[in-house]
Amino acid sequence: MPVKTIPITPSIIQSITADYLKRVTLAALFLLLSAVAAADLPAGKPARAGFDPERLARIDDRMNEAVAAGIMVGGQGAIAKDGKVIYRQVWGDADREAGTTMEEDTLYRIYSMTKPITGVALMMLYEEGRFLLEDPVSMYLPELANLKLISVDENGEPLEKAPIRQPSIRDLLRHTAGMSYGIFSNTPVDLAYREAELLQAPTLEEFTKRLGQLPLLLEPGTRWHYSVSVDVQGRLVEVLSGMPFGQFLATRIFEPLGMKDTFFVVPEDKQARLAQLYSPKGTVMDWNTPWQLSTETELEVADPRLSEGYLKSMGFESGGGGLVSSTDDYLMFAQMLVNDGEYNGTRLLAPGTVELMQGNHIQGMDSSGLWRMDAFGLGVGVVQDPSATSGELGPSGTYGWGGAAGTLFWVDPKNDLVAVFMVQSVPHQTPLSRRFKVLTYQALIED
Repeated sequence: MPVKTIPITPSIIQSITADYLKRVTLAALFLLLSAVAAADLPAGKPARAGFDPERLARIDDRMNEAVAAGIMVGGQGAIAKDGKVIYRQVWGDADREAGTTMEEDTLYRIYSMTKPITGVALMMLYEEGRFLLEDPVSMYLPELANLKLISVDENGEPLEKAPIRQPSIRDLLRHTAGMSYGIFSNTPVDLAYREAELLQAPTLEEFTKRLGQLPLLLEPGTRWHYSVSVDVQGRLVEVLSGMPFGQFLATRIFEPLGMKDTFFVVPEDKQARLAQLYSPKGTVMDWNTPWQLSTETELEVADPRLSEGYLKSMGFESGGGGLVSSTDDYLMFAQMLVNDGEYNGTRLLAPGTVELMQGNHIQGMDSSGLWRMDAFGLGVGVVQDPSATSGELGPSGTYGWGGAAGTLFWVDPKNDLVAVFMVQSVPHQTPLSRRFKVLTYQALIED
């Protein structure tokens, strides 16, 4: 059979050349986009990282069931092992009423997951020799000198006295400064916090000035008690660095790590990506009474006042709970920690500092208020012995923290693993984040 030949005309050459240039251009564009996204963790295969893909699928099964049952409107989870993302998935809606589905770049109010970031910022300044951990806080914030301890006498009347010692910076980092929060109970100190509108202060400077006029709840260094001490850390960062707290985080942590979606106030062009905030039906949350929790599992849109500070600047940059972030951004922050202080060619902390942060700094103290953990480091909660705490699946030595809207992250040095779970229901009472952790480890079948 004769071979049919096609004459090579100028038009064919032009067509072939155009097609070649198009392919080259697309390839170049792909390489450019890859370079831009180089800060993101690369993808890996679950099986190569020791995970059973079928067991990993159980995460989706349980989370989709939670969405169907109305326990969760929507959420997102990600797991990275050996520096590669082996699981990333979204479930449900970012905004149920608007019909907006969860996306991989959805933004979340991370509340107290802000705290470990603040702790890292302060420890960076520690490494610069700007303070020692046992320095009294008042050495740098004189408005917090001579804090008084309050108790009640036998007649129930308030009684003020000087504490054995004033709080140290280490106390701030480990929640042993003797301070409280103002929104979780009705002690005389919590009442005083609310009357002073402590958490509504317009700036961090004004916040610490108000705090300096208020009493301590406990003797410093004697008991773990969750408190506003991390907001004091934010003010310390300002004073020690000479720049606003938010600016320090942006220039010294977020930009170097490639965390482009983490901020105190969501830029206008990104606000459409912020997930809606929900609360259990009937929940009462305001700044004038302890937070009243509902026993309902049905979720409704939360009080819009809880989101005001994330959409427009309110002045107060809360190191204890004010940041918005994305799953990928926080995954990079966690990866920096499991990498002993380095990520994407940037070293924020020395390995020894990261090791110090994950040690138990509350040995011998009353830690009865610490949830499902048996130790607390500098800015992070630590599980030293799972059988002594929650009794749930997971190795010893993991550390991390969660947020009021149900978010959670942890770092697992033993397995070179980090994980992030995001959801937006405040205050979150369901066990979804803990279930995510259990489902992570039941799928890990090889070291």
